[in-house]
Amino acid sequence: MNYHRTLRSAVAALALAAPFAWHGIANAEDAINLRMTIWSANEAHLKLFNEIAAGFSKDHPNVKVTYESLPFDTYTTALTTQIAGGNAPDMAWIFETAAYDFVNSGALYPLTDVLKATKGYNAEELIPTAAERWTKDGKLYAYPFSTSPFAMFVNNDVIKAAGAKTPAEMIAAGQWTWDNVIATASAVGQGDKVPGKGGLIVRDFNYQIWQNLASVWNGWGASPWSADGKTCTITEKPMVDALTFIHDAIFKKKAIPGPGENVDFFAGNAAMTITQISRASLLPKDKPFSWDLVPLPKGPAGEYSLIGQAGVGVMQAGKNVNTAAEFVAYMTNPENSAKLSQFFPSARKSLLNADVLKKTNPLLSQEQIGKVVISGIATGKVIPGHTGFAQIQQAVRSGLDAVWRPDADIPGTLQKICGQIGPLLKR
Repeated sequence: MNYHRTLRSAVAALALAAPFAWHGIANAEDAINLRMTIWSANEAHLKLFNEIAAGFSKDHPNVKVTYESLPFDTYTTALTTQIAGGNAPDMAWIFETAAYDFVNSGALYPLTDVLKATKGYNAEELIPTAAERWTKDGKLYAYPFSTSPFAMFVNNDVIKAAGAKTPAEMIAAGQWTWDNVIATASAVGQGDKVPGKGGLIVRDFNYQIWQNLASVWNGWGASPWSADGKTCTITEKPMVDALTFIHDAIFKKKAIPGPGENVDFFAGNAAMTITQISRASLLPKDKPFSWDLVPLPKGPAGEYSLIGQAGVGVMQAGKNVNTAAEFVAYMTNPENSAKLSQFFPSARKSLLNADVLKKTNPLLSQEQIGKVVISGIATGKVIPGHTGFAQIQQAVRSGLDAVWRPDADIPGTLQKICGQIGPLLKR
């Protein structure tokens, strides 16, 4: 499904009912049921969300907030289907890759005035670069409640068993580079000292979600399209070199599990994994291994960082947009942002310090918080996104299938992909 087209169609159809549905304010005595779609079913997440909802209901006794967990893999399609079917939620989480579609389509209610009017909200402390993708014409349309750096979790036990240096040792020696990472991953992936273990996992990639490979190719200064989003740059040398490096790591060095191979780092079955720091909650508690969290390694283009985001917005098609906007302001105020930051790193300046983050992330050391979390948020680029991303994502994913085989013609394949997505980028 092209959710960009679906979203635009839904918004256009619902515009006819706007005077009645979009801006209606319920009387104080009326019961208001707010529904927020999310993609997490994590018990710890839901416990915190419900606590925040209960806090809001204390001051708004007629308001009840419920959360609807939709499957991660089909989340955006399910959300846009609800909107098109006249069953829009009041609030919704939004992927960073879909941000442009939701912001530009008119599907979201502008939050800036509500946030600024909320006592003690301190809207000005939101880092401007973190808000950029969620802002249009000076107005914020979704609050980036999660601004989470990509980093590398490490299983030191597996690495030592393979006779390789740990990442901490490489960092101390000034050797934390992509070449050395793949050498270590290869020692695990094709060695007989730790049979059955994988080397490096780019979590959630699975040869489908190719944009997660930005956590690697950004080290080459590569990008799938130009900064203005209008020109395909997949065929340029940085991307060709980066994908050649990844291809060799998969098929020649056995450092990255190949297509169809499912390896779970958090089950203790791999040396390293690239993922967002919020995944620390997946670290095993019953049979723990010696783990570490380190920044992404240096690439040919130098040091870099990558962040993923999730925004929370109010649907224009909701029945209680004003109350929903008030709830979003409450959910993302300084106090609740601090609570959320134990799972979802905040883009509030006041919360980006080691003392605060240590309290909400007890598993992480002060050094990990400083070098991975704070530095990553301050300097990281957001994972690629674009208007009409679902169609672009599918075209690139299908095109890259030809890369994920041993005899791939990488430059030729990338030329074909550019031919397919070039017209889509200019829409």
